[in-house]
Amino acid sequence: MYAPALLATWGSMLLAPVLAAVTWDAKPFNPHAVPLAVRTPYLSAWLPQGSGNALNAAWPSFWTGSDLGWAGYVKVDGTTYNWMGAPDTASGASKAVQKSLKWTSTQSTFVLTAGPIDLTVNFLSPVEPSDLVKQSLPFSYYAVSAASNDGQSHSVQVYTDISAEWVTGDNGLKANWTTTTGDVITHQVQLAEQTTYKEVNNHIQHGSAYHSTLNTQGATWQSGQDSVVRAQFIGNGRLSNTADTEFRAVSDRWPVFALAHDLGSVTGPSEPAVFVIGHVRDPVIQYIIANAALQDRSAFFWTKYSTVSSAISAFINDYANAVVRASEFDAKVRSDAEKVSSDYADIVELSIRQAFGAIEITVSKTASGEFNANDILTFMKEISSNGNMNTIDVIYPAWPVFLYTNPVIGKLLLLPHYEYQATGQYPNKWALHDMGAHYPQALGHNDGKDEAMQVEETGNHLIMALSYTRKTGDMSLIQTYSGLLDQWTQYLIEDSLIPGLQLSTDDFAGRLANQTNLAIKGIVGIKAMSEIASLLGDEEKANNYSAIATSYVSQWQELAMAANGQHLTLAYNDHDSWGLAYNLYGDKLLKLNLFPESVYELQTAWYSSHANTYGVPLDTRHTYTKTDWEIWTAALVTSTSVRDLLIGSVRKFAADGQAAQPFGDWYETTDGHAQGFRARPVAGGHLAFLVME
Repeated sequence: MYAPALLATWGSMLLAPVLAAVTWDAKPFNPHAVPLAVRTPYLSAWLPQGSGNALNAAWPSFWTGSDLGWAGYVKVDGTTYNWMGAPDTASGASKAVQKSLKWTSTQSTFVLTAGPIDLTVNFLSPVEPSDLVKQSLPFSYYAVSAASNDGQSHSVQVYTDISAEWVTGDNGLKANWTTTTGDVITHQVQLAEQTTYKEVNNHIQHGSAYHSTLNTQGATWQSGQDSVVRAQFIGNGRLSNTADTEFRAVSDRWPVFALAHDLGSVTGPSEPAVFVIGHVRDPVIQYIIANAALQDRSAFFWTKYSTVSSAISAFINDYANAVVRASEFDAKVRSDAEKVSSDYADIVELSIRQAFGAIEITVSKTASGEFNANDILTFMKEISSNGNMNTIDVIYPAWPVFLYTNPVIGKLLLLPHYEYQATGQYPNKWALHDMGAHYPQALGHNDGKDEAMQVEETGNHLIMALSYTRKTGDMSLIQTYSGLLDQWTQYLIEDSLIPGLQLSTDDFAGRLANQTNLAIKGIVGIKAMSEIASLLGDEEKANNYSAIATSYVSQWQELAMAANGQHLTLAYNDHDSWGLAYNLYGDKLLKLNLFPESVYELQTAWYSSHANTYGVPLDTRHTYTKTDWEIWTAALVTSTSVRDLLIGSVRKFAADGQAAQPFGDWYETTDGHAQGFRARPVAGGHLAFLVME
């Protein structure tokens, strides 16, 4: 029974229009924030939306919500229009009018009308999972082209600048800068006094921001006070090719770093003026190795490029090819996701840049100081929730995006945990929660006092290890760390069937004993180790672990069922409680067939009659929910209608026009208000359908 009348009513709620101040054509929809330049935890620029902000109606913001100075002007037949940012320090410019916004997995494209021309601005944050050098480059593109909208030719010049807000979380600090010219014009800006690995308000206080363009005919540049530099372009249509050498605080007369191009006489679409924005630091990660020694690690792109300028030159000259690769990737993602539904494809497209924007691919150096291209590790920031390093219960929900795009990146995220725990420095018998309390320092937890999620993290590891091995055929992970995997399985045998008082990944909901959903995680983990043992040729161990997992499922069914037989409980013997049993996803992903189909059918029926306006609550303790777990649950249900209910709930939240922050994964089901999370890589979990055969 799926309560068809209730589902029909709920479906009509999903289709009801969401009121917002959007006056442009937005495809697929107008999100809470539009990704502009999203490549790393420190190159993360968004256009906040709420009920609707045109590209020139608000300042772009860092993922935290703090402003990032980034302005744009276009001069058409002597008349100047502002197309980006919200500057108020320069007179003589009108506002261009936004006509449309379209975004895909890698690109956000705006079209604005500036008098007799239409300006197209394409922001491309490449997702290059099959090329680790390209993926590790901390740069993003934006390209500006113009076309006449009245059939006549028009003289067009374009301008853009960034401020020093890109290099600090404290605008009272002093910055300095340089500009280099050659084949590429590059502004470089950084703090005058830097501290490696230090953050202020989640901005790294180390490294430099870069703003570049090709030094083609008609290209000009300038640095200086925002009002002065912008007035130069507004008055003259070009910049002065001069540098302000009075280094000062970021907020002291707001120094900006501007670039301009003369597009000439424009009728049809012009060739784009291409710009690069980036943030580079070296080293990027501090990592604990054996005997509590600390290792500095660099971004992987240094294995190919010896200087930042050579990396920028290669990146900007690759723009045309990058657009082709990005468009092919975007089309594949859309096509694959639309096999589920159009709503699902929308969610997936909004999630990919966000997931990849939380990671950095790194390399170590040999004793002689050379980069060791055979020692690659990837690190992830737990953005917005607490800033931990490589949190396993953040990697796990994000896992589908890596399994879909390149499982090797997933392996490289897990390796720091394996390497560290294999040294014996971590004293607990269960799996570690995270590699460090705060990004970018992976200092481990030699005291064993990390945030304990005993069953959660241990089960997650085993599930990911098996899924990686099956997907790739690469046995190295399970062969090298078979002893550690077996140790973790022994722990799960002790604590999975009846989990003690502990946290699950939903730690904001608090500790709870006898968690039904957590027990599922542990049991799936034991069975996963059975499969791993079989792959390693140890059939005796495989059969033993398989028998234990099967026995636990039978006992679990008795413990987890509500007294009325209509649903699983949240916790054993709490018969009025229930929740999303999303950990069944591991059973389906790995094709273990541990849990009977009747369990899936039971839960499907229950969800169908327990949805609020914006979806099904996470559990009975609260009415909020999580987008990743709703999508995972949607991948498990046995009814297409209930599947679409869950998917539609997430899409409705993402398009509701209430929040002005990057896609949040925690929200209230009664009214669609976002809770405390934003920009988290767990959005990668929205690809859950795409990795299930």
